[in-house]
Amino acid sequence: MVNWSDLQQVIGVTFRDPSILQQVFIHSSYINENPGFPLLDNERLEFLGDALLSSIVAEKLYHEFPHLAEGELTKIRTSLIRQETLAQLGLALRLGDYLHLGKGEEATGGRQRQTNLADTFEALIGAIFLDQGLTAARDFVLSKLDSQLEEIKTKGISPDYKALLQEFTQAKYKQLPTYHLVEASGPDHDRNFTIEVALGDRILGAGSGKSRRAAEMEAARSAWEKLATD
Repeated sequence: MVNWSDLQQVIGVTFRDPSILQQVFIHSSYINENPGFPLLDNERLEFLGDALLSSIVAEKLYHEFPHLAEGELTKIRTSLIRQETLAQLGLALRLGDYLHLGKGEEATGGRQRQTNLADTFEALIGAIFLDQGLTAARDFVLSKLDSQLEEIKTKGISPDYKALLQEFTQAKYKQLPTYHLVEASGPDHDRNFTIEVALGDRILGAGSGKSRRAAEMEAARSAWEKLATD
């Protein structure tokens, strides 16, 4: 039995209309298996939340970094709202625990899947906007992204090593790097991936991470640093 009061306490928002909050956690796979369910899936809320998230972050960055050009602002926004970041926020809020999933989605680790966690986080933003208004949605988003934003202000944005590696290998070797999964280990809620990046038959580097994207980025960083010193 879902304790909606506990969830609202965790996210810091008390909903006027509880059904909007409940809809946040209805995955399309659940509706496919339960066509008579009284609520819609969360995809419309996700659509709304995605647009709000981009707008809220863009406005914040515009005021926070008055001297940065559009291209740099876009890079920062992309790093803040990418799937991996949103999934981490969803995991921290334990949003996966509240999802209504179809049997197949449940059996294949849907509660911990990055896409589901990120989509649910965006749906939650949309629901807060509909129930509480733009100010509440903005406050929620910025409170959750505060630590990431502070890290960018102090350390700068991390380079996109995948893009750097691709540009380098394309220019020098007329080839694109390929990424191969070496190992995926650990339980569904705490997976660890190891990825190798290669150029033809030559292994350029390897990396590990809590998602395939993070592991690919680490592998690309390893390869880039190796090629830069060759």
